[in-house]
Formats: sequence, structure tokens, C-alpha cells
Amino acid sequence: MTVSDRDVISELYGSCFRRLVVQLYAMTGDLNEAQEAVQEAFTRALVKPGRFTGLDNPEAWLRRVAVNVARSRHRRRRVLSGLLRRIGPPPAVADHSPEHLALLAALRGLPEGQRHALALHYLVDLPIDEVAATLGVSPGTVKSRLSRGRQALAALLTDSEISESTSIGRIDVQS
Repeated sequence: MTVSDRDVISELYGSCFRRLVVQLYAMTGDLNEAQEAVQEAFTRALVKPGRFTGLDNPEAWLRRVAVNVARSRHRRRRVLSGLLRRIGPPPAVADHSPEHLALLAALRGLPEGQRHALALHYLVDLPIDEVAATLGVSPGTVKSRLSRGRQALAALLTDSEISESTSIGRIDVQS
């Protein structure tokens, strides 16, 4: 009876995944990073399972791939960190006031089209024509989404912690 390549990889996954994660965790110091690197190694093994299962020591191959993945990711993060330091300090932390959090929660409750139109027009301060171009819709569609979005926001915020009339950004909500 022959065992398929995928069955071999599945058995190998069950027998050495934890061991590889522990080894990578010791190397990276980050459990999530270790798990992702090992998962990526198994994903690469699944791409060409026939070639992989023919190896003398498939666990060593998985370890080498996982280590290389972790190193590459570390290099990319280091380069990005250096670039971000050159740009300057990070932007100010978002407003965490109850009103702002209630607005964000209400926006998440809107249909995607309305949420995108409201965010681009009122929070990013784009004119209607630019919002339309960005979303790939007509200016009339943007106007409709803005109108319906404002109405829906007013209804969603009526029962929230926001008072009868509040202004966040340029979105005025009247209940």
C-alpha cells in the first residue's frame, strides 16, 4: 500500500510541527513569528510534495526553510524600521475619546460603500469627484452614499453614548 505525498507531509506536520516551532521560537524570541515561519515552510513543501517527500531528512529541510523565512522577515522589518526612523516620529495617536470610539463603531455598522464614501469625504477631506474616482463610481453614487450614510449614522448614534448633537471631524450628526 502506498502512502500519498500529502499523507507523508500530514504525518510529518503532526510529528515535528511543535518541535520546529520551539526551535524557531528560541531563535526569534517571538512565538507568533516562529509559528508563521514554520507554517510557511510547510506551505512551500505542499507546493511540490513529490520532490519534498523524496528528501532524506525532510524535517531538516523544513527547519532550513523556516529559519530562512524568519531571517528574511527580520531583515525586512529592520529595513522598514530604519526607513520609518528617517521619516520622523509616528503620527499622533488616534483620538480615544468615547465620542470618537462610538463614531468608529457606528461606521463599522454601515454598508461598505457608505462607510468608504463617508471616510474619504469627511475624514480624508476629499472632494466628491476624487471620492468617486477613488471608489470607481459616479459622483452621483457618492452623493447618494454620503446622504444615506449620514442618515444611517444618525440612527446608529442616537442610541449611543454620543449626545444629541456632536461633531467629529466634519461629520455633523443631528438626532
